[in-house]
Amino acid sequence: MTVTTDLSTGHAGRRAVLSWALFDWAAQPFFTLVTTFVFAPYFASALTETPEQGQSLWGYATAAAGLAIALTAPVLGSVADATGRRKRWILVFSIPFVLCCWAFWYAVPGSPYAIAIALAAFAIGTFSIEVATVFNNAMMPGLVPPSRIGRLSSFGWAMGYASGLVSLVIALGFLAANPDTGRTLFGLEPAFGLNAATGGGDRAVGPLSALWYLVFVLPMFLFVPDMPHQAKIGSAIRAGLKNLAVSVSEARENRNIFLFLLANMIFKDGLVALFAFGGIYAAGQLGWGALEIGTFGIILTVTGTLGLLLGGPMDDRFGAKSVIVFSLIVLMICGLGMISVDRTTIFFVIKTQAAPDGALLASLPERTFIVLGAVIGAVSGPLQAACRSLLIRLAPAGNMTQYFGLLALSGKVTSFLAPLTVGVVTALTNSQPAGMSVILVFFALGLALLLKVREERD
Repeated sequence: MTVTTDLSTGHAGRRAVLSWALFDWAAQPFFTLVTTFVFAPYFASALTETPEQGQSLWGYATAAAGLAIALTAPVLGSVADATGRRKRWILVFSIPFVLCCWAFWYAVPGSPYAIAIALAAFAIGTFSIEVATVFNNAMMPGLVPPSRIGRLSSFGWAMGYASGLVSLVIALGFLAANPDTGRTLFGLEPAFGLNAATGGGDRAVGPLSALWYLVFVLPMFLFVPDMPHQAKIGSAIRAGLKNLAVSVSEARENRNIFLFLLANMIFKDGLVALFAFGGIYAAGQLGWGALEIGTFGIILTVTGTLGLLLGGPMDDRFGAKSVIVFSLIVLMICGLGMISVDRTTIFFVIKTQAAPDGALLASLPERTFIVLGAVIGAVSGPLQAACRSLLIRLAPAGNMTQYFGLLALSGKVTSFLAPLTVGVVTALTNSQPAGMSVILVFFALGLALLLKVREERD
């Protein structure tokens, strides 16, 4: 089935727009369930000897994926611009992504290959879905007029957040269980006979993410218009590589785009570390288990969705740069508040009571942590959505995929740096809060550079 649209004016039907946004819906469970709230804490607590070792290994896998994206995404983006096709590339990278998601099921505690399977699946899966996302983003200008890019970007992120919420509720309510009680968040026995003692529910989020993606990505392939075929692959590679070299050179010469990409590189590093270690940090500082971390994730997903609903109109009205600046300021304030909390302390000096045994999120420190995290969730989505809408306003219209490749490059080329710095500072100080405080520095440096960017296309 094909969909017609006037790609020169960027007008597509509602079905095409919704189908495009369903890509974010399809991909999000991997980031919510695997990367942040379910499998990552399981990996650090059940597969490795210590949480510190798990945090280090998870950081290495994140760095490996980031390096691979840095080396390939801009090249593939330039090739896609030359051939005119985006959906075929999404298909190519969807295949290893689905296989990697399924592989998480085989990361069984006690298995000699569990750690290797988990790390390889995470690194390759992350690489595959991030590259596919580059091509999906590049189809945006063909779907709506420029004046509605902000709303479209936020709509896609909102779909992703809603998908993360639904999939997280399913995982916590029916699959993942507390090893002590054998019950899920809804007080049920895990579905399909999943064994809580071997992390069956935690491992099952991998196959769930794979099936979720296979079902919900189909409308994008069926109903979103693609650019017409322009060149054969051989000539496209040569032209694409040449155009990439030109784009890198132009980006360096265009101070506005260069400053934005540099700022994006720095504050995205901080965001990567924030999401990579958030669950592990909460487990260490507050003693949270899977159900507490998962409940926290549900709250963040809800506030993130609400933030995106407001972020799109704010983007179109005040500009993407203003949304990013506001979000970074809030992230720094709330991030400082979160590292001031432990089981019996808030804001570094105020002492309070720890949570009673068996009580779920009942202490003042826990509730303070949740409120601050909820605000962080509310601004993180608009921040990321505004980044891609700002790029669309800055980049040359004819090389959009190429510049989305550069955006992915800037967001991943040093993505190992913040996690590595967190790990080093944590090891040197033997303090999780000290390690996490490094993230605030990345946000501050990114903000300082972003303030110099003009929101206009040269």
